[in-house]
Amino acid sequence: MPSASTNYRTLLRTSGAAAFFFPAALGRLGIAMTGIGIVWLVHTRTGSYAAAGLVTGGFAVADAVAGPQIGRLVDRFGQTRVLPCALGAYAGAVALLLVGAVPDLVAGVCVGATLPQLGALSAARWSALLSGERAAALPTAFALEALANGVSYLAGPALVSVLGAAGRPGVGVLLAAALVVGGGLALATQRRTTPPLTGHAERRHAGRALLRSAFLRQAALGLTLGMFFGAMQVSVAAYAVGRGTPDAAALLYFASNCTNLVGGWAYGAWRRSGSPQRHQATAAACLTLTTLPLTLLDAPLAVGATLALTGLAVPVLLILTSVLTESSVPRAVLTQAFTWGNSASAAGMAGAAAVAGRVVDAGGAHSGFGVAAGAAAVMTVLVLTGLRDPSADEPNSWALRGNQGTEPADRRTG
Repeated sequence: MPSASTNYRTLLRTSGAAAFFFPAALGRLGIAMTGIGIVWLVHTRTGSYAAAGLVTGGFAVADAVAGPQIGRLVDRFGQTRVLPCALGAYAGAVALLLVGAVPDLVAGVCVGATLPQLGALSAARWSALLSGERAAALPTAFALEALANGVSYLAGPALVSVLGAAGRPGVGVLLAAALVVGGGLALATQRRTTPPLTGHAERRHAGRALLRSAFLRQAALGLTLGMFFGAMQVSVAAYAVGRGTPDAAALLYFASNCTNLVGGWAYGAWRRSGSPQRHQATAAACLTLTTLPLTLLDAPLAVGATLALTGLAVPVLLILTSVLTESSVPRAVLTQAFTWGNSASAAGMAGAAAVAGRVVDAGGAHSGFGVAAGAAAVMTVLVLTGLRDPSADEPNSWALRGNQGTEPADRRTG
């Protein structure tokens, strides 16, 4: 097996790759800072966590609903035309929030509705760049995306929280916006790697792929992954508080996040044999098996070690969801497909956090871990169902056709 550094280094040396990946990664760091930055800003302004939570919830819902619509515009008009407009609107919304020109909830919703999904745009560029004979490198590219995402959500909230705790929450929100706008504009200037546009008739035909079982299954997996994340966040915090050691929650999150990075790094470097569907089934089953003990364990060391094990499986699922989403839809709707996956995950996280909160109040942290284990079990069932779906065995059918045109071969030649 070649070293991970060789794999990733070779990938980034692909012509044009580094020029779009690093700006998108920089912008993704800003995205990871935005939600918690809003919490700090609104709480400092109002003194109310309830108000901060309401505004952040409005931001998250607007982001989940508007993301696929921005993705549809990108698929139709291209990243270089849509991104500057979206970023301009986003900067204006952040300005409204900072100066308090409108109610905080209205400003938060506007920020979420205009926030572009830079990760989805970067993934779409990888798909266009690694076409044909180079398509075998896509799992490594998506592993690199998962690593960038993991680092962003590890460092971003910590950075903005330091600024918030120092009494400068506005600086945190402003820094987040600067990273998003700067990274997004730099990405928009990279015209050479922009995915090619397709005609109206091709997009209309391609849109039907978003209703196919192969894609809907991946969207459902995104939803259940979000449910897993939401339940785990609440349950870990409840476990630490219940033991009278609330500071331990940060250490437990850190253990899981670190192994998350290791799992994504290792899978991206691994020479893979076998189908992505089988890898996905194995990862989902491992996640279920490693989460179940959390419903019983009580010793902090055992809980920390088990959380670290769950962190190894999560990035593999994220990578494979991207791989199988890319292969299940044509190029003409690929950005939409990626953003729908992100939106499904956000919706699952919000819903599960609310459910897990009620369950924890009634039965303690172990019951909350049971919600996470249930989500992992549903993932396993979904993936196993996919193994029995004949359409899931089509080898990158849409992706391969999308590199040559978005319509199926029989349509083009008929």
